[in-house]
Amino acid sequence: MKLIDLRSDTVTKPSPEMLRFMINAPLGDDVYGEDPTVNELEVFCASLIGTESALYCPSGTQSNLIALLTHCERGEEYIAGQTAHTYLCEGGGGAVVGGIQPQPLNFESDGTLDLNKVKSLIKPDNDHFARTKLLCLENTQSGKALPLDYLANACLFAKKHNLKIHLDGARIFNAAIKCNTTAQQIAQGFDSVSVCLSKGLGAPVGSLLCSNASFIKRARRWRKMLGGGMRQAGMLAAAGIYALKNNFQRLKTDHDNARLLSQKLSEIDALKVDYPENQTNMVFVEIGATDPFKLSAFLKENGILIHESKILRLVTHLDLNQEDILKTAEGFKKYYRSTTKNSLQ
Repeated sequence: MKLIDLRSDTVTKPSPEMLRFMINAPLGDDVYGEDPTVNELEVFCASLIGTESALYCPSGTQSNLIALLTHCERGEEYIAGQTAHTYLCEGGGGAVVGGIQPQPLNFESDGTLDLNKVKSLIKPDNDHFARTKLLCLENTQSGKALPLDYLANACLFAKKHNLKIHLDGARIFNAAIKCNTTAQQIAQGFDSVSVCLSKGLGAPVGSLLCSNASFIKRARRWRKMLGGGMRQAGMLAAAGIYALKNNFQRLKTDHDNARLLSQKLSEIDALKVDYPENQTNMVFVEIGATDPFKLSAFLKENGILIHESKILRLVTHLDLNQEDILKTAEGFKKYYRSTTKNSLQ
């Protein structure tokens, strides 16, 4: 039985075409700067984002951490969303490794940070306070694509208040497809951008940190210190090249499948489905009084994997097709039919 895995878009497997491309990649020692495939990936990704340079990293956690370490010194501060990966989901690396203080605030419902609230959190120039140095945004944020005019205003805001601004653009290409624009347009004005290859784009490993050449030179030293200097990494980098060239435009299919899933699940009275207009490949579902462990176990028996949670995050990706979406919706309906039947007995 094929498993329909909706837990994340990180669960994708390389296609046969991607694997062949990886096997045939020319290799060298990337720590010496001699892996031609890594070099090609970095140049290609930088051109897509519109920066001078890029740095290939093993993970998005590392690329974001390197950005924090390169922008901020010990005792300085970055502002980020309360549920942003740079604050919540990356092990507290900025604070633990860099001595950088995080200052979180709640995201707005559309995935943005209210810039007036951000302004109120910028510390005065006073020895009593950490020096506010960096603003971090996330796009997409919980699958929501941030408005282009907001991004432009945020970059102007950061410049006005003497802040650097970093974009965790793990799913920047999903945002570009949703907004009918380019990743370069989204990244315009940011001092650094992190791009993940192993989510919707379908590569097995890797993220890139994109910025100007001077920033990337300093970032490369941090990557070495953090153990991210891989040697013959071209085989992995080749997967990234293939993903960027072949799996970008098809992200719209994932968005269409997510919308279809939201529509089908909305037919179940026991569920509250959230799929706003700026959503991409994620469907959030409140299951109310439903036992999340029983629901998850039932679906797993039917070949469908989800997290056990009162609010489900269901993520579509390139390993899922429309038939899988319809089967998933039917699996949910089957569960609720069975619970209704049992409650009447």
